[in-house]
Parts: sequence; C-alpha cells; structure tokens
Amino acid sequence: MAISSSQQNSLSLVRQEIAAIAGYIPGEQPQDAGWTKLNTNENPYSPSGNVSKAIAVACEGRTLAKYPDPFANQFRKQAADVLGVRPDMILCGNGSDDLLTILVRCYVGVGDAMRVPTPSYILYQTLADIQGVLCDKVAFTDEWLLPESFTAPNASTGEPVRLVVVPNPNSPSGTLLAPEHLLDLAEQLPCPLVVDEAYGDFSESNCLELVEKSDRIIVTRSMSKSYALAGIRFGFAVAQPAVIEQLAKVKDSYNCDAIAIAAATAAIADQDWLRKNQGSIRTTRARLATQLRQFGFSVVDSQANFVWCTHSKYSHKEIYESLRERSILIRFMSYSGWGDGLRITVGTDAEIDVLLGALDTIMREKK
Repeated sequence: MAISSSQQNSLSLVRQEIAAIAGYIPGEQPQDAGWTKLNTNENPYSPSGNVSKAIAVACEGRTLAKYPDPFANQFRKQAADVLGVRPDMILCGNGSDDLLTILVRCYVGVGDAMRVPTPSYILYQTLADIQGVLCDKVAFTDEWLLPESFTAPNASTGEPVRLVVVPNPNSPSGTLLAPEHLLDLAEQLPCPLVVDEAYGDFSESNCLELVEKSDRIIVTRSMSKSYALAGIRFGFAVAQPAVIEQLAKVKDSYNCDAIAIAAATAAIADQDWLRKNQGSIRTTRARLATQLRQFGFSVVDSQANFVWCTHSKYSHKEIYESLRERSILIRFMSYSGWGDGLRITVGTDAEIDVLLGALDTIMREKK
C-alpha cells in the first residue's frame, strides 16, 4: 500500500530513536486450540485456587468503578511478610517489565549507557532504544559467567555506565550467578545493579538478602512465571526504602489495577501452592534434560522453568520448524556473535511427553 504525503509527514514527527527500531517481538501466542505451547516460559499449571476467589471479591461492589491503590499496599504487606522485608522496600508494577522500564527512566538519560550481559533478555535492548540510551552488551564467557571487562567504562563514551541489569537466572541459558558474586560486582560498579529474578523462584538461591547489604542492588520479580499469573501482569521490585521512593516518582499513576492486586496478593500468600509447583517444575525439568541428552543435545544445567539446548549435528531452525509443523511450539533463538539454539519451556509431564515423542520421530527421520 502506498504511503500518502500526509502519512509521511506524520511519520516524520516520530522520534528518530523510535522510527529506527523494530520494537520488542514477543513469542508466538496462538489463539486456537491444539497447540503444545512450550515457547514463552509460562507456568503450565493453573494458579492457586485462592486467586479466582480473590478476583471474584474484587469484582463486587464499586471496586472496579474506583481507581486502585496507587501503591498496591495490600500486596506490599503480604509480600513483605512472605519475603522477610519491609513493605516500604517494595514497589509494584504492571509486570516486572514495567519495573525495568521505571528503572531505565530513573537512572539512564539520553546519550548515557546501560550495560547487560548477552545472550540475555532481548527487551533490555528495546528499553534502551526507547529511552535513547546506549545498550552496552557484554558477552558471557563460555561457562555463562560475567567476564572481568563487565565493570569497565563504556567503550563508546569512555564514561561509566549508569545502570547494569543482570538476569539471574539468565534467559535463555537458565544459569545462575552466586549471590556473593553479584554482591562483589555491585561493590565494583559506579551505578545501581538490577538483578532481574523473573525466574528466581525456580532456583536454588536468590539475591533478596543482598538488598539489605547494599543500596546499589535492586531485585525485580515477576508473578508471571512461578505464580502462574502471566495473564494479569504483575511484578515488583525490592530495594532499600530511599531507592523505592525515587523509583516511585517515575512510575505511571495507577500502574496496577485492582484485579491484578487482588490476584497477586492471594497468589503470594499461598506458599504451599508455590512449593508444590516448584517441585513439579524441577522434577519435570530434570526429566526433560535427561531425555534431550539421550537425543544428542547438549543441555545447559538450568535453574529456571526452561532449558537451553544445542545439537552439534542438526539445524536448530529445522528442528524448531519440524516441531511447529506438528503444532508444538518451542523457541528458536539466534544471537549475533554467539550462534543459535533452542529454548524449551518446562510444561506438564503430558506436554513433555508430546514433545519427546515428536523429537524421537524427527531424530529418526534425520538418521
């Protein structure tokens, strides 16, 4: 379709930083039935039964006719009790992506640089682009560790970076950096260190205790993965109160709706459900990794609800496409200078059986 002169004039008014980028490209979300969906790291189980009850209560009376609590204090109090922190150390957001946006807004100005490891969450680059800042990506080592150069000034500006974000566990690898290593990193950096713990509830350790030790460390968490609430969008950050006070200045006015607040509060209160879910995911994760290795894949030991695997003989893109033809979705991911591979969400045992059965057929066809 041809673009009219009026449309061209309108497009010319868009900020150059926005016009030049593609934006964040999410994983496939098919709306029709019949798919085995293992591509976007959603929890394969329904959330705590208390969630639907809380949502029903939130829909009663005039709750939805009124603006929600702008600071989601109901959730802050419950989460503080569960996590062993104070309520004023928590800031809530419309998913942890909202918190990441707030952090970039707060700390990084136009022309400044932020730093992230690569391969990691591709949204970091998008957030930097939107803000008009440099996203300085430093490659992990072959062992998925941070190199010594990670604390160096930005090569382009010669200036220290203004914000560092480290996903822990990392995606796509599922690997975990030790909390003591990240505390040491924070002490070497001239800026805040954000530890993105979107998958933290599936790992053996986390960095919440580090927040008490350093006002440079901010931990972000998601309710989408471990609490099975990807559909409502709710996340939170944990930091020292003075840091939370500054972050709150740049959040949207009412960034968490009443239904999301009620659902998230009920979910985090049900720690028995969480422990059962963690056990199921970890058990299935181990079985999936074992079976993939029997098919000849190299599988990185994961601390998340997914596994990252590569195959030395066969095309990852072809494996992905062959599975898609069978209505099975996994994530084919390619990174400049790093190569490509397959990220597979840990589903139910039945879903993993479907995947493994299809892989068995595909591998036999390739021999």
